[in-house]
Amino acid sequence: MAIYGISDLHLSFGSDKPMDIFGTQWKDHHAQIYTAWLSTITEQDTILIPGDTSWAMTIEEFMPDLKYLQGLPGYKIILKGNHDYWWTSIGKVRSLLGERFYAIQNDSISLNNGITIAGTRGWVCPNDRDFSEHDRKIYMREVNRLELSLKHAQQASPTTVWAMLHYMPTNDKHDRNEIIELLEAYKVERVLYGHLHSYGHDIKIEGTYWDIEFQLISCDYLNFKPKLLLP
Repeated sequence: MAIYGISDLHLSFGSDKPMDIFGTQWKDHHAQIYTAWLSTITEQDTILIPGDTSWAMTIEEFMPDLKYLQGLPGYKIILKGNHDYWWTSIGKVRSLLGERFYAIQNDSISLNNGITIAGTRGWVCPNDRDFSEHDRKIYMREVNRLELSLKHAQQASPTTVWAMLHYMPTNDKHDRNEIIELLEAYKVERVLYGHLHSYGHDIKIEGTYWDIEFQLISCDYLNFKPKLLLP
């Protein structure tokens, strides 16, 4: 079983949101993802998708996007991004997605190779150029949700803990913060995140910091090809 990651699929089969308005690289991006996915991923593999799966505003709008995802092989682990407005209660989401998916929310999931995946959406971090006092309450709520998820992961006595976040878990200056402190405290080895596009790639954090490996897996950063995380 291999583990892959790709974030920010931004599917819009049930809504009118063409992504090529954000650059020519996005033209027919769903077809680019589909081709790359089928050429690399098998039913035995696991795919981590940390947010912004769909532009849909409602469950009804999401259904064509879900059909697309169901047609792709592998076991898919997802969490909510800032544009996943279709995501309602976690019970409804899990029931809708079905057995070849797992949606993380305040909990975690253990794989059969000793890795447990935790995570939360995250938010803009303090002292970021875009951070405001309005953001602080949302940020601290996400800190609390991450701790719930990491506590749940710890109960599984995992060999290794990875975390998915939608937002980059630091500010644009890569300062240490409450999220990093939690990742350290719970001995998270790897963090996968998305959200950053185009010029946002310039502020990414990648590599090892605070003994944690960080990887940006936004689909446009990966040229719309799922990234192999563990053979």
